[in-house]
This record gives sequence, structure tokens and C-alpha cells, in this order.
Amino acid sequence: MTWTFTHDLTAYLAAAGPAVAREPVTNTTLLTVTDALERTGPGSYGSADPLFGWWTATDGGVTGALLRTPPYPLLVGALPQEAVHALGAALATEPLLTGVDALNARRHDAQVLATAWGRPSEVTEELRLHRLAGLLAPHPAPAGRARTATTADLPLLLDWAGAFKRETGEPGGPSEAFLRDRLSYGGVLLWEDAGTPVSMAGFFRVIGSVSRVGPVYTPPELRGRGYAAGVTHAVSEAAYAAGASEVLLFTDLANPTSNALYRRLGYTPVEDRVALAAV
Repeated sequence: MTWTFTHDLTAYLAAAGPAVAREPVTNTTLLTVTDALERTGPGSYGSADPLFGWWTATDGGVTGALLRTPPYPLLVGALPQEAVHALGAALATEPLLTGVDALNARRHDAQVLATAWGRPSEVTEELRLHRLAGLLAPHPAPAGRARTATTADLPLLLDWAGAFKRETGEPGGPSEAFLRDRLSYGGVLLWEDAGTPVSMAGFFRVIGSVSRVGPVYTPPELRGRGYAAGVTHAVSEAAYAAGASEVLLFTDLANPTSNALYRRLGYTPVEDRVALAAV
């Protein structure tokens, strides 16, 4: 049983791709990140080279994977417990992991890794993965309607994407290339009230019959009017129309408003993830 680490995306996809695809719900972010790297190259998320890793069991089969796209945390997918413990040891000994200063893993795995890491750390974010069990219309219905965003909306989308990143503490600035890719398959919707855009939501390309909603953003001065509910309902329908049989989204557990909103629309919890950062 062993971990393999590399900067080679092709090697990672050949070795770990099938294992990651077998659990598309838990591994949703691994799948969307590697999809972006394949489409737009290794600089999709920053100038530093991405890092990939996979766990090989005693029978030679790969049963789990991880990746890192600096400046984002090390993203740990679904792993067997022996792989989690071995990763904890590797964090202290593997040269390719020496720059890791933050992790994102399932809650129980994060607890094991925090203990094994040997570095003081703190929880910086608690996330909950939800799946759509049955889409429910918002009640009361907000004023306005949804429409698919176009390239003419790009300046507004860049502005709102930047505001979303600043508000959530996500590293990096808004990516025009990312948004243009979203627009190419109708992956961004705007909610308009009286012809004026008031909220936006996006969805990732369908991978393995799974799509994930995000981000959802309404400017602060326009909140409390149901616009986020309207656009999230619409973008969930759009993800289904694009071929998804499973529609997912993440919520920040520190935001009770958004968690309650998504429950009202029919999203149900799957699992919690925790982001850890060295202190």
C-alpha cells in the first residue's frame, strides 16, 4: 500500500481517474478541478504547478486520490482509512508535500490528518455537501425571472465573481477564462427583476451524470427579496436539463441563511468537509 505523488496530470488521470469517477458525489470537486485543468491547462488556478496523488492498495488497485492547485488547499477525496493515516505521515516526510499549509477533507479524515500532521492548525471553514432530493419551487416566488447569461454580461459577472471571492475569503481573483467557459455551455444564469440583473448562479459541466451548483451571489443591498432562491431553483433545473441526474452544492455551515434556503429548495445533506490551515 502506498501513496504516489506527481505534477503529471496525464499520469494522475491514467492511474486515479477511474477510482475518482467511481465516487462522483464525494469526489465532485476533484472531478471539476481536473476537468478545468484538462480544458485550460495547468495554470487554470494559479501560476504554481498542480500536485496530484493517489493511493494504491495491496491488490494494486487505486482506491483514492487528492490534488492541490496552489494557492488552494490540498483537496483530499474519498479515501480508505489506511490511506488517511498514511497521508498524515506523508505530510511530514514527502518532499512534494512540504509546501502544503492547508487541507480540505471530509470531517473525520480532517481530524485524523490534523493529529498526524504534527503542525498546529485551525479550522478555517466548515462545509456541507448537499444533493438535490427533489426540486421545490421557492415560496413565495420572488419577483422577476431567470435568463441565461451571455458574453455581453461578462463585465457584470467578473464584478460579482470578484465580490463573491472577497466575501467568502476564496484566494485569487475572478477568472475571465473560467467565466467564458461557463458561458460556452450556458452554465451561468442571471435573475432579473424589471429587466435588471439582481442575482447570479452557475453550474459546473456534467461529469459522470453529476453537476454542482455554484457560486450563488446576490449583492448585499439586494438580499432578502428571494432572488437567490429564484436563481438557485432555475440553475438547478438547468443542470438537470444539461444531463445531470445528480445535482449537488456546498454550503458554508457558518451561514444559516443559505443553509435554510437550500433545504427549502429540496437539497439534503450528504457529508461535511473541513478546511484546516497551519498556524
